[in-house]
Amino acid sequence: MKKLAMFLCVLGALFGVEEQSLMQQGVEAYNNGGYQKTVELYQKVCDKGEALGCNNLGLMYQFGKGVKQDKFKAIELYIQACEGEDAWGCTFLGVMYNNGDGVKQNKFKAVEFYTKACGRGNAQGCNNLGWMYENGKGVKQDKRKAKELYGKTCDLKEELGCQNYTRLNEAGY
Repeated sequence: MKKLAMFLCVLGALFGVEEQSLMQQGVEAYNNGGYQKTVELYQKVCDKGEALGCNNLGLMYQFGKGVKQDKFKAIELYIQACEGEDAWGCTFLGVMYNNGDGVKQNKFKAVEFYTKACGRGNAQGCNNLGWMYENGKGVKQDKRKAKELYGKTCDLKEELGCQNYTRLNEAGY
């Protein structure tokens, strides 16, 4: 409950009162299993141009919650979210391109979207980008750059980034 309250405070800072209310209702509907209602509410927020609403709606389509699963629609919504400066939308696009999930696998596009996400302070985007550099996927392999990205991930309070940073540091990078 405490996390939900904090999330709603963040929403209040990001959105106007109407959008905040719709997002709050969407979170409550989702938590109560009202996935169709959640989709309706996120659609309204997305239609108002709020990137986070588009991102959350993309998740609903990607995983078939309240709607028929449609990964193409999810990608469309993630693009809209990423273009609207939502870092999670960029991260999810990166994951889908990296895995070839709903799109043709493209490691270069994955790197592009992880870079945008990381630049916007998304820890998962930074960690994923670090992995791409560590393994030479979509970029020239560069373990020092990977370590730097894992360090940024750690700074963003993501434990996996701290573990990856320590692992590369101990290996001499």
